[in-house]
Amino acid sequence: MKQLYTIDDLLEGCRRGERKAQESLYRAIASKMFNLCLRYATSEMEAEDMLQNGFIKVFQCVAGFRGEGSFEGWIRKIFVNTAIEMIRKNKRIQNTISVDAVFDEEQQTFDMEGLEVRDLLALIQQLPDGYRIVFNMYALEGYSHKEIAEALSISEGASKSQLSRARAWLKSKLVMLERGGNYGSYAE
Repeated sequence: MKQLYTIDDLLEGCRRGERKAQESLYRAIASKMFNLCLRYATSEMEAEDMLQNGFIKVFQCVAGFRGEGSFEGWIRKIFVNTAIEMIRKNKRIQNTISVDAVFDEEQQTFDMEGLEVRDLLALIQQLPDGYRIVFNMYALEGYSHKEIAEALSISEGASKSQLSRARAWLKSKLVMLERGGNYGSYAE
């Protein structure tokens, strides 16, 4: 078998069911997809389950990839949908959650000096499920509120509300961290 160099070579090999191509694809994108899963999961173990299920779906459905857009973009969409499905199966999506504090966008600034990516990821993982899903889909994956509403079977207004509440929740945590100066502890 020839050595695989491009994502297109990997795609064709995966379509033929070649284990070497599947392994190469996994090695090429697993860490990126794991980071995506971490944003939706509440723990690393849950993210690992999402990663495994996502790759199973990719390999089962690769023959259906029509070449509309990038192959990696298609894979990302499968992983997002897999994460949402797993959360739904666990009956963890909450459509109405209240937030104690709402902050005015213009008045709030944060000292992000001591905040690292892993700290922000830890905060995102602590978001209530409904907030976290909508925040990830909108702010990080670029879905529109209409697309989110369709994917989650909620109204566009609910999607906008969840996003607003997620932002307020994150802001309140950032304010708390900034005041305490402790970026390593996220307990309520």
